[in-house]
Amino acid sequence: MTSGTSSTFRIGGEIEVRRMGFGAMRLPTEAGAPRTASIALLRRAVELGVTLIDTAYMYGWGANEELLVEALHPYPDDLLIATKVAIEQSAPGAEAQVNGRPEFLREQVEQALRRLRVERIGLLQMHRLDPEVPLADQLGTLRELQLDGRIGHIGLSEVTVDELEEARRIVDVASVQNRYSVLDREHEAVLDACDAAEIAFLPWRPVHPAASTATAEIAAVAAELDATAAQVALAWLLDRSPVVLPIPGTASLDHLAENVAAANLRLSDEQRERLDRIAKI
Repeated sequence: MTSGTSSTFRIGGEIEVRRMGFGAMRLPTEAGAPRTASIALLRRAVELGVTLIDTAYMYGWGANEELLVEALHPYPDDLLIATKVAIEQSAPGAEAQVNGRPEFLREQVEQALRRLRVERIGLLQMHRLDPEVPLADQLGTLRELQLDGRIGHIGLSEVTVDELEEARRIVDVASVQNRYSVLDREHEAVLDACDAAEIAFLPWRPVHPAASTATAEIAAVAAELDATAAQVALAWLLDRSPVVLPIPGTASLDHLAENVAAANLRLSDEQRERLDRIAKI
């Protein structure tokens, strides 16, 4: 296990971001006080030094991306907004479905460019791979858009080691976004593969719900460091590998500040080993 001590990472070897990012999925987008609060929180995140914000078309079917525009456009030069495509809703209220057809991906990318008011999406991620469409067709489409200058770097989400290896034979994969935390290590092998290839790994749900009440070991380490259980969980992720870029989401200004501050938390070797031993679930 490689220790992750650097505070920044270059996605695709090019885009330097601070490793503690922000996931915008939870932010309310409805008009009025909730939207005003979401805008204030996004602006505060940037003030606190966040340079990576994760969104997706699926989050409100474009509404989340539009919220980011209202809050942050024109974007700071060092801010990377990463979005995701390949999910559709056939009708209002219908269940989300994976769609990796080339024509659909092209249209989604063009819509994302318009919504985000950019000419190029720095990091465009496949929300899910479509098992009904050849992978070469899906990623080949994104590669063409990349060559056209519409996409900077290509990322994946919820993939296996084998899928990652197959994808890397088609395109340069800059990031992988899988579920992972100190209490949920199902995708350990995928993280190890990303570590070996220096591919950014963006764990979603980086603070497992159980960390809110904390296991005994997490609670003990938190008490020793005068920190919260969530901060310990995030510090463990940052320490896990230099390619890990947590994207915790919150609608609370207090929790946002706590999450960002977790980047400064340092675990001792002994504390890290205790957390490493927590049973996988």
